[in-house]
Amino acid sequence: MAAYSKFKRWVGASPQWLGGDDRLLLIAFGALVGSCCGVAAVVLNAGLHAMEGLFAGYRSFWWAFLLPGIGAALSSVFLEKIIREGAGHGVPEVVYSVSRHGGLLRMRSMFSRLVSSSLTIGSGGSAGPEAPVVMSGSAIGSNIARMFSLNERQRIALVGCGSAGAVAGIFNAPIAGLVFTIEVIVGEWTARHVVPIAVASVAGAQISRLLQGNQIPFTHLHFDVAISTTIAAGGLAIVTAAACIMLTRALRQSHHLSGKVPLPLWGRAAIGGCLVGIIGIFLPQVLGEGYHVIQKMVEGSFPGGFALVLILLLAKIAATSLTLGWGGSGGIFAPCLVVGSFSGLMYYRGIDALLPGILQVNEGCFALLGMAGMISGMLQAPLTAIFLIVEITGGYETILPLILVSVISTTICHIFEPASFYFRDLIEKGHYLRPRTDARVLADLQISELIEKDCITVPKNMSMGDFVKVVQQSRRNYFPVLDEATGEFAGMIHLDDIRPYLLDTLLHDTVFLEQIMSAGVETVDIDDDLAEVLDRMDDTGSFSMPVVTNRRFVGMLSKATLLDKYRKELMLQTTD
Repeated sequence: MAAYSKFKRWVGASPQWLGGDDRLLLIAFGALVGSCCGVAAVVLNAGLHAMEGLFAGYRSFWWAFLLPGIGAALSSVFLEKIIREGAGHGVPEVVYSVSRHGGLLRMRSMFSRLVSSSLTIGSGGSAGPEAPVVMSGSAIGSNIARMFSLNERQRIALVGCGSAGAVAGIFNAPIAGLVFTIEVIVGEWTARHVVPIAVASVAGAQISRLLQGNQIPFTHLHFDVAISTTIAAGGLAIVTAAACIMLTRALRQSHHLSGKVPLPLWGRAAIGGCLVGIIGIFLPQVLGEGYHVIQKMVEGSFPGGFALVLILLLAKIAATSLTLGWGGSGGIFAPCLVVGSFSGLMYYRGIDALLPGILQVNEGCFALLGMAGMISGMLQAPLTAIFLIVEITGGYETILPLILVSVISTTICHIFEPASFYFRDLIEKGHYLRPRTDARVLADLQISELIEKDCITVPKNMSMGDFVKVVQQSRRNYFPVLDEATGEFAGMIHLDDIRPYLLDTLLHDTVFLEQIMSAGVETVDIDDDLAEVLDRMDDTGSFSMPVVTNRRFVGMLSKATLLDKYRKELMLQTTD
């Protein structure tokens, strides 16, 4: 413990002897966090294989359709009753913590989603392991930062390191880990974030490779990409965008529908899982994460025709919505890859049936492009999609149509769904604040630190003559009026409004403050949102407002003080 305390003090002092620059410190911690996240990714993969093996022995029984329901129910009970952590996809929770709470995540989040997603996916639920491992990795970064008492900006950087290391480890894709974290989690490209996150991504991928081999998830034949393929990719982008919108809205409707069912969460999760199991009886390709199905499509060896692929596409969307919308645990990365592959394969077979031989490439190429279109549209993060698909397939020769399908799919999805799947609920609730925006800067300020307390309060039964003496001792133009019996805030007096009374000495003994004060003045509570308070000031034309909590006057909030603090906070946030 003594050695730990000494090291902790050294960490806290290191930016000073490094000339005030903590980047070397963040690089060192980034490597540590990334390595831990690589281990977490390997543990999750092992857990999934163990659960799949456990449930596989029961697949032949007639009641096998209950298995996804059992897994989803156990997952829900584990999260809600044992760990006491709400259900969710994982990534929105991380984004929310970065946006509103300085990257603070609970210690139990380091392992909770690993267990719950293993139960859901291993039993046959249609979900992916990527979002849970992002949650786990981000929590690892957050708690390492807290362990060494790092400041908020450093903690956010380590949360990003955890996310990047987790994605790099689970996909064996370090560039995708870096780009996903910057594009989705952190939301800004700055050297302060990019450098340690890149180191963490490399560390996560390297640990994963050491423990489970250096293999890309999906192998494919070499594709000779002709100009016809690139042109056709534009049409595929429309198909993948439509699939993205269908999946997004199906998930949303499924969640709303399940919320109306008068059952506990584990009961709703069981119902959703059993329905997935019923679909799986007829179409087993939709069960689980579906990576084996993707491999067949990318290889160009998937059986069946256009109609079967279309049915499987719709069934996978339904299974994913029932799994995640009804309370199962997991992410949308893997389902998006599967749906994207089905979309690309369906598109290819449709074109080939109408215009035989026009596409001079194997159908696996379009399965690969479909994955990029689906990921980019669902996340509205085209760079993540491009680098992820290239890294997990090794399909560098497809880069031109890959870029085209990603950017077009993202653009179309943004028209119909202005916010990505991860951000929509956060934005609707006002929980997502983009870095270096007005809302984000104001969110980092508290009303309590802006209160001006040098105001002189006056009782409402004070005479005008006595009030004139108070005015002579004050530098303010406004005075809070209190009820002398209860001490509660009663109103405000502004000198501009009562100047005639001040100058008429005949009124000094006959007029009392209660008669001339403004009783209906708008007030601010100390817990109000500062952005909303500023909007109210603009709407009412006020330059200051009294802060009143539990009917007690606390102080004044002025626009001048607010804007001065705003400027200082903005300078702090824009310093790399």
